[in-house]
Amino acid sequence: MTKRLDLYALTWRLPIILWQLVFFVGPVLFMVAISFFVVRNYRMQPAFDFVNWEKMLGRGYVWDSYWYTLFIASLSAAIAMLIAFPAAYALAFRASENLRRWAIFLLIIPFFTSYLVRTFSWYVILAETGVLNALLGYVGLGPYTMLNTHFGTVVGYLTLTLPLAVILQTVTMANIDRTLIEAARNLGCKPLATIWRVVIPLSKTGLIIAALFCFILSFGDFIAPFYLGGSQEPTLPILILDTTKSGQQWPRAAVVAIMMMLTLFAIAFTAIALAYRKPKGAR
Repeated sequence: MTKRLDLYALTWRLPIILWQLVFFVGPVLFMVAISFFVVRNYRMQPAFDFVNWEKMLGRGYVWDSYWYTLFIASLSAAIAMLIAFPAAYALAFRASENLRRWAIFLLIIPFFTSYLVRTFSWYVILAETGVLNALLGYVGLGPYTMLNTHFGTVVGYLTLTLPLAVILQTVTMANIDRTLIEAARNLGCKPLATIWRVVIPLSKTGLIIAALFCFILSFGDFIAPFYLGGSQEPTLPILILDTTKSGQQWPRAAVVAIMMMLTLFAIAFTAIALAYRKPKGAR
């Protein structure tokens, strides 16, 4: 009976296993393999040579791009979470259920449009003769340079991640038991203290997962730093593109991609461990 159950479970799991092998494990192993290839006369040739790893890991600009990408992705994820939290709190605890449904629907709508189109729309807003500078001009401020700056990059990242952060936070906080919040208030807990001591601990898992998604999307994004940031300080995705254009150096680009994947794996596993870690004394 146990063997039959195991075979039955394996049968249903097989499509997922095959999907992961074909579309994830296979490409990753291939990318690791080509990182040891060599390029001669603009053609990749199979080899087992560490020259690509030595050249890429030994160059300062690669590490400058790495630390900058890590910093700007972390910053944008933190900003997205801070902006999303008040909106999600209002939708979860202040808005009616019907209004919450409509708000989530409206937050999903931007994903129906190409992210590239949404990014280009910021040109009209952030340009020196754009909408934002025109509004600032009415109060005697500006014009400010916002395109081709770190600010432009962060704005592009928020375009991608902010709606998702609001949705995930709203869904998480909407599932909190209201009686726990009422109990905290009855015991004299002030609103800010209730948020800090009750709401945030109870929604810890969802908040960490939301922050993780924001970081992953920002860390691997190419469009925002290229079109709004102007590649003034290249991120790792831009470095991959530049490397492939430089003599068809796909093996060296694979080294950068592996660096990105290892970083994301480390951060993802750490975040998930923190999200599901039980408090001390809990069983």
